[in-house]
Amino acid sequence: MSGRDRLKRRPRPGLETPEREWTRRDFIKRIASASAVALGGCGLAAVLLDSTGPPAELAGKALPGLGDFSLPELAGRPGRMAVARGTDRARLFTRAIAALGGIEAFIKPGDRVLIKVNAAFATPASLGATTHPELLLAVAELCRKAGAERVLVADNPIHNPESCFELSGLAEAARAAGAKLVLPRAELFRPATLPGARLIVNWPVMAGAFAGVTKLVAVAPVKDHHRAEASMILKNFYGLLGGRRNVFHQDINGIIAELALLARPSFVVLDGVASMMTNGPTGGSLSDLAATNTLIVSTDPVAADAFGLTLLGRALQDVPYVRLAAEAGAGSADFAALSPVMLDAG
Repeated sequence: MSGRDRLKRRPRPGLETPEREWTRRDFIKRIASASAVALGGCGLAAVLLDSTGPPAELAGKALPGLGDFSLPELAGRPGRMAVARGTDRARLFTRAIAALGGIEAFIKPGDRVLIKVNAAFATPASLGATTHPELLLAVAELCRKAGAERVLVADNPIHNPESCFELSGLAEAARAAGAKLVLPRAELFRPATLPGARLIVNWPVMAGAFAGVTKLVAVAPVKDHHRAEASMILKNFYGLLGGRRNVFHQDINGIIAELALLARPSFVVLDGVASMMTNGPTGGSLSDLAATNTLIVSTDPVAADAFGLTLLGRALQDVPYVRLAAEAGAGSADFAALSPVMLDAG
């Protein structure tokens, strides 16, 4: 039986819990159960907001960025995109990545893969504010099957990191896939100065998570955002910043455009199966979501976000950072120019 159908539950560090085999259905039931408990209780209110983040004053030479993990063969050429329609996230991702040449076109034996998720809030997966654990599981599993030596999962959440990863189901998904969680801690952050930047100048970024990494994958949901109008792939990279990053809210479009150049992904996965149409980025009610039944996989994060805007019913002029990122050279805002492969995955 394949790894997608039979998983081994791994004990949490420090717990002497015997391993037992479990199925993907067991995993989904655990996530659904956690969501129900969170929605029915008041525990979320007790989670403290991390208002300061890692220290901004860190020793050492400033980094120029976190790396370019894009495919060399696509340099100077249009990116690739596949758009799959349906409701089963694992199936949608499998079909979409196959249409782009298969996971083997991106992940090679021995690769060390970092999956940048959106784990910003201590909320259950059912509310759509974070990367869905079923999608993380599917992506991480395929990376492992392609021969990845190591798969890491990272973010610098707004709420308490442990609570965010556990309550969202992302910690459980990482354990099930045999991936390692990289939680933010001060020693992982180093100052970066992006060439030509106005905002990312000697600012702490989560550079330690990238040590030895050879491929970068970004996985994020489609959401409304009360400041930026939309939160998708490009906004997801906000989670690489340390320090008192809320100061960048004064120029939210500028910082997101600069983040598009801080780290260039190998490919991205934008989850529009259930899009958060209102009250983003946190949401809080199932009524904030709409069934848009779409998953986008692309080598171009700007194009992925441009397509994602169509799911939110918004135009490019409504979300300036997409245009700014394109003008900076991070990708194309004209997703049609990528000739996306359209799939009906059921």
